[in-house]
Formats: sequence, structure tokens, C-alpha cells
Amino acid sequence: DIRTAGSGHATTTNVIRTLGFGWGALVLVLDIAKGFLPVWLALRFGGAWYWPVLAGVCAVAGHIWPLFADFRGGMGLATTAGGLLALYPLSFFIALGVLIAVLLLWRHGARATVLTAVILPPAFYLLRFPASLVWFAFLDAVLVALRFAADWRREYRELWLDRE
Repeated sequence: DIRTAGSGHATTTNVIRTLGFGWGALVLVLDIAKGFLPVWLALRFGGAWYWPVLAGVCAVAGHIWPLFADFRGGMGLATTAGGLLALYPLSFFIALGVLIAVLLLWRHGARATVLTAVILPPAFYLLRFPASLVWFAFLDAVLVALRFAADWRREYRELWLDRE
């Protein structure tokens, strides 16, 4: 269980730091596939525009709060990337570019992830991307922010307790 090592998170970064790049790359590909496949299948089976969005959001929520892992999953970034790749491939590359730019500016992965998630919905809207993509990005931004908020509260509480 990767959650018992390193940072304690079920993330690609923790796998790379704990087990090495090869295992981390495998986890990254599988997490992207976890977001890509449900959205792609929903797109292929047709139906209303919201089914692929719902499939992707459920995949991200299931990745963040997995039922069979005591609701302690990953951060949702790679799974979101897979959903973006399936919905509108250009959005994946834009999101990657924004994430890299924010990482270079802030040099803090967690904060860069949340800021990227918050930037994407209005950016996709302004770029006149499909409404389904904007909704997917917005709902995933909420999920990612909620996931990171729990960690930030814990970190700040620990910092506060360390001062006493």
C-alpha cells in the first residue's frame, strides 16, 4: 500500500519518490486511462452531452475517494487529465502548459495543481471550447480543490501545533 510510504498519498509523485520512475510512469498512465476510458466510452455510446461529463467526474471522484481504500485515494490530477484528453484533446495540452507554467512560477506542486484546476474552466470558456468541457473542468476543479483543502487544513493544523 503506497499510502504507508513517503508522503502517504496514493499519487504518481509518491510512487516515483518511493519506488522509482518506472513504477511512477506506469501509475501515471493507468491514472490517465482511468479518466480517459469512461469519458471515451460515454462519447462512443452517444446520448446527451452530460453523460461523458458525468462519467469523467465520477471517475475523478472515485479516484480521490475510493470506496475500497477507506476513501483515501489520489489527488485527481492525472485522472482529470485523462478526461480532458478524451473530451477535447487540445484541452489536455493547454492544461499541461498551464500546469507547467504555474509550477515554474510557484515551485509547489499542490498549490500549482489547485491553481491550474481553478484557471481552466474560465480559460476554456473564454476560448469558446465546448460547454461539456467547461462543465467537466469546473466540476473537477471543485473536486480537486476539496481534496487539497483537506490536506491544507491538516498541514496548517500540524504547523500550528508544532509552535506550541
